[in-house]
Amino acid sequence: HILLLGNEKYRLSENTEQQSLASIYLHRRANSLLIEDNHPVFTVYQASVFGNVKIVFHECPSWDVFKSDLPTSQCILNQADIIIAKYCVNDKASYLDIKENFVPMIKQRFRHCSVPVILSAVGTRVNEVPPCTCPLCASDRGICVTASEGNRLSSDLAATFLELHTLNDFYVVSYFGRVLEYFIIQTLKLKSSEKNKKIIKNNQNLKVIPPKLEQPGKMPVIEEDPSKYESDFQGLLLNGQCVDVVFLTPSLEHAHAAHRIVLCSVSDVFMLLFGEKSARDIDDPSVVRTTSSLFSVCKEHSIADHHSPVRVIVKDPLFCLCLADILHFIYTGAHHWLLLEQRLRQKMKYCGDVAHVIHLVQSAVTFPSLGSCNFSYSPATSCFSDALQLFFNTPVLADIIFQVQDTTILAHRAVLIARCEVLAAMFSGKYLEASSSVIPVYGVSKDTFLCFIEYLYTDSCCPAEERDFVDLHRWPSSVYLMQLGEYRRYIHSQKYKCILM
Repeated sequence: HILLLGNEKYRLSENTEQQSLASIYLHRRANSLLIEDNHPVFTVYQASVFGNVKIVFHECPSWDVFKSDLPTSQCILNQADIIIAKYCVNDKASYLDIKENFVPMIKQRFRHCSVPVILSAVGTRVNEVPPCTCPLCASDRGICVTASEGNRLSSDLAATFLELHTLNDFYVVSYFGRVLEYFIIQTLKLKSSEKNKKIIKNNQNLKVIPPKLEQPGKMPVIEEDPSKYESDFQGLLLNGQCVDVVFLTPSLEHAHAAHRIVLCSVSDVFMLLFGEKSARDIDDPSVVRTTSSLFSVCKEHSIADHHSPVRVIVKDPLFCLCLADILHFIYTGAHHWLLLEQRLRQKMKYCGDVAHVIHLVQSAVTFPSLGSCNFSYSPATSCFSDALQLFFNTPVLADIIFQVQDTTILAHRAVLIARCEVLAAMFSGKYLEASSSVIPVYGVSKDTFLCFIEYLYTDSCCPAEERDFVDLHRWPSSVYLMQLGEYRRYIHSQKYKCILM
């Protein structure tokens, strides 16, 4: 509902058939226009805009007509969604009719709610400057209405002020019409929103209220399972499966058995001893001295023969006496120094012998290519998994080849047996794969299987896309480190885990 108040026609104009603002606009923009002029107070225009939006205009030219049937007029005013107040700039009487009668009524009626108001000043001023400033001339109703008076009135009414110099297509359709259509659209949106809120409220009233349940008991704290990495390799040492190193006493008696991959992962001494590195590849001369003074390989055994255990003679008798404790120390991560010292003190009473063996172990356990590892007595210092990662998918000491999707993945039988019960059963001798070095794998992608093997070696899983990201940004920078940190936080977030599952 749109309410139009005031008269925009110039009384002294010679054109007696001058059309109103509403009539011109609706003839240009509306569909199926219907005009009712038999109403005692209002001229009623019914039309459709925007295709199927029905609008109703109620137009009243003056306050005297409006108050002739005040109850009906008040009812129409209460239904108004948009109000248009209009006057002729050359007829001050129409301006004062709006200012003194309609404006107080609108402000009184809509003081608690807001309704869009458009104030339209129609016409071109004939003589904008009064002949003099005396009260008589200034209050002359025949003088034209200035632009400042229109601005003050629109400010008092909180209205949108439009000056329409003539009632043609540009001013009525393009100027006045666009403003009016904007308020029509906003009113439709407001009505639609209020209707939806009312529907939602009614639906909520119809809902069955669920029963109130008691507060659930406190859920237990879920703790992460402790790592079995060290205990897995300790079990490998105890069960003695697929050993490829046999330690002998100086008198060539059998002492203990071990695995080359585990020994080489913690020491360059064993890498040099088993021929995986040459003396020229070792930067530290003490490693060469320790190797030659502590061990020797039986001459009848060939290092290149990977199918039979390597027979190694332990030259130092004290070291050979404590070899079981030293191997236990190596297979549990090579960082439990206090526990090793306690076991050595139980076996040897003389402190000098204990210090001698500890020195030999420190010389032998060097963690190849991991300069950050030291001989700290702290149980938290462990480079075992990092060192074993250096042998992941490399030909060094590899004795198993997996064929996955035309891709070969190199591995070590001892690591697989220690870390995976299924693979340990497969290599136990009851299956064909026990005696085979090339094993085809079906029904799994190469990336998935590679992540599985990597987890066995490192006790952590690094996705393929993270490796690609690291390779792309091989040289670290501040930007790279920031991006990598954000990426790793995303990879280890709950959202990523849910997507992956």
